[in-house]
Amino acid sequence: MGTEGRAEALARLGDEARRRLEAAHLGREEALARCRETIRACGLAIRAVHRGRPEEVDARVAEAEDALRRAQQALQPFPRLAAAGFLHDAEKEYAEARLTPALVGGLPLPGPDELGVGLAAWLNGLAEAASELRRNLLDRLRAGESDRGEELLRAMEDVYDLLVTVEYPDAVTGGLRRATDALRAVVERSRADVTTTVLQVGLQRAIETHLPPGPEAGPAAMGTAPEPVPGGSGPEPQQ
Repeated sequence: MGTEGRAEALARLGDEARRRLEAAHLGREEALARCRETIRACGLAIRAVHRGRPEEVDARVAEAEDALRRAQQALQPFPRLAAAGFLHDAEKEYAEARLTPALVGGLPLPGPDELGVGLAAWLNGLAEAASELRRNLLDRLRAGESDRGEELLRAMEDVYDLLVTVEYPDAVTGGLRRATDALRAVVERSRADVTTTVLQVGLQRAIETHLPPGPEAGPAAMGTAPEPVPGGSGPEPQQ
């Protein structure tokens, strides 16, 4: 091959390389934008869960799913970019947004295939969804619903009991061990809060049960009056 032939071949190869890199660049930029939209919508959906707004939850989840599917489609021709990490984060947030209301409502949990996300993203999303239950649990305790608080605590414990058995390298699970450790700390604090509340409620009920009848519990309610204090002020003597 002569000098001119080599130059022409390199030019063609260079053009093809630039074309493919440009396509990858455009796909990455599109996916990044859609992933940011996904994460934002998921955050709003979880906030709506805590505020008890199911219609807003559904709307935000639908918005997140649309953005996530567009991100996945943009990266489909570029598997190396799909494994870069930002798509995993968006899938994890979407899984959390779908799993949190299911855990709060006691509904069946959708699996990774149903959600259309990777297994590692689903597992990490499950861990974060269980951690999100703590806020709902504290709201229920403040409202005097200790039984409901105990139910949410059991759901958190069930999730932790599952995740602690997934013992694979972080390269496979997407850093699940860190998420599981964080969940363990949340479960322990929540268990302490529930235990304290239940004991306080039991003590309050015991006190109320043993209080004397009537609106007042002082000596006057028992038919006796307090003796005058020596040297204290009493009724003035009549002249």
